[in-house]
Amino acid sequence: MDTKAILMGVAFGIMWASAFTSARVIVQYAPPLHALALRFLVSGIIGILIALAIGQNWRLTRKQWIAVVVFGITQNGLYLGLNFIAMQTIEASLAAIIASTMPLLAAFASWAVFGEKIRPLGVIGLLAGVVGVVLIMGARLQGDVDLYGIALCAISVVSLTVATLAVRGASSGGNFLMVVSLQMFVGSAILWGPALAFETFDVTWNWQLAVAFSYTVIVPGLLATLVWFLLVDRIGATPAAVFHFLTPFFGVLIAAVLLGEKMGSMDIIGVLIITVGILAVQMSKQKPTSL
Repeated sequence: MDTKAILMGVAFGIMWASAFTSARVIVQYAPPLHALALRFLVSGIIGILIALAIGQNWRLTRKQWIAVVVFGITQNGLYLGLNFIAMQTIEASLAAIIASTMPLLAAFASWAVFGEKIRPLGVIGLLAGVVGVVLIMGARLQGDVDLYGIALCAISVVSLTVATLAVRGASSGGNFLMVVSLQMFVGSAILWGPALAFETFDVTWNWQLAVAFSYTVIVPGLLATLVWFLLVDRIGATPAAVFHFLTPFFGVLIAAVLLGEKMGSMDIIGVLIITVGILAVQMSKQKPTSL
């Protein structure tokens, strides 16, 4: 993992974490599924136009087409769709904390499904992650928190785990921006059905919605996903997943600064424990270097 990869990973972590705050703003003024479906449609169009302008094409490998479909359904349709609905009733910081458990779930799934061995440090990391989540949820459940929103976030993070595992080995072949743009269209197509069936297009038009929507389309919607694909291609899915440990910290920090969300002592302790747990899991996967 060289300096460029580290800078890419940190940039991805910040952009990815900021999406929770911008999404929280959007769903206060617009129906979540309509907003998300439109976001993916706009992001996809912009991405394809840029991809064509820089010489990329539609000729993707079979694995890339599989990644387009699976990633579009699981991440864009299920993960983000459920998160947008959930953030109508829960804070952006809590959604970010739940989403940050993805690397832990991915490590567990890699062991349970793919038979990957987990070293003792990785086991400690998984246990630490569980402890951190329990501390946060225990403190939150004592207050006024929407259990339905938490359940949606929990389902969504499982979907994100599936999405991450689905792109194992599917990022090679070039045309990264085209791949990202096409999976945006898949997500949009998946979301328009339930949006039209279950939501009323009731929008409060203001500058806050305009800024949040524009930011979400360009930064976490397009740039963050593109950086993620490039990072996975550069260093692999497992090392790249370490940068998800930035999500709880930056997610909570950005929500506190921009939205004024308050964090209790158990939240802070829980975030630190989860962060350490994610780092331990990822470090346990690194191959030891010989002297």
